[in-house]
Amino acid sequence: MKSLKFVLSIFAALLIVAGLVWAAQGSGYFPYPASSFMIDETNWVYRGAMTAMVGAVLLFLARRL
Repeated sequence: MKSLKFVLSIFAALLIVAGLVWAAQGSGYFPYPASSFMIDETNWVYRGAMTAMVGAVLLFLARRL
């Protein structure tokens, strides 16, 4: 059970970070790499926010186990 909690916490943290990067690229705050198709695309702001929220819920659930 302890290893499941650890793995789920790591996965959730990665989801949060990935979601925040996607949202930052979609909004234009993180324009790296310069040739990325995600820069200044509103869809990626929403997708990133949803991904980060799913990661936050998973992290909450992992801590409650």
